[in-house]
Amino acid sequence: MDKVETQLFQEISLIIEESKNAVAVSVNAEMTMRNWRVGKLVKQTILQGERSEYGKQLIKNIAQQLSLRFGNTWNDKMLWHCSKFFSSFPDEQIVAALRRELTWTHLKNIAYIDDPLKREFYLEMCKLERWSTRALQEHIKSMLYVSR
Repeated sequence: MDKVETQLFQEISLIIEESKNAVAVSVNAEMTMRNWRVGKLVKQTILQGERSEYGKQLIKNIAQQLSLRFGNTWNDKMLWHCSKFFSSFPDEQIVAALRRELTWTHLKNIAYIDDPLKREFYLEMCKLERWSTRALQEHIKSMLYVSR
C-alpha cells in the first residue's frame, strides 16, 4: 500500500471502530434500562415487596412464556436478576446515568452487594479504574472493600 492508501485505510478503520463502540454502548444502555423496567414491574406487580410462593410460581410461569417468545435468556433467573437490580437501584435517574458508564453485567453483579456503601464503592471503582466485569468479580471476591 502506498502512503495515501494506508492513511485512508487507517481513517476508515477508525470510523468503523468508533461506530462499533458507539453501537455497543447504545445497545448496553438500552438493555440496562429495559432490565430495570422489567425489574420494577416484577418487584411492584408480582412480588409486591415479598417473595411469596405464589410470586415465585408466577415468575416461573411468565419466564417460560418469555423464553418461548424471546429466547432462553428470559428465564426465571433473569427475572430475578432484573428484580434485584431494581431493588438495589430504585432511582431511575441514577440508572440512566450509570447505563452509559457500566455494562449490564457490571450493574447486575453490583446489585447483589447488600451494603449500600460497599455497592457505591464498587460502582465508583469500576467507573474510575474501568474494570472489566471479570476484574470486578475478582475484587469483590478478594474483599477489596473493607468497612471501617
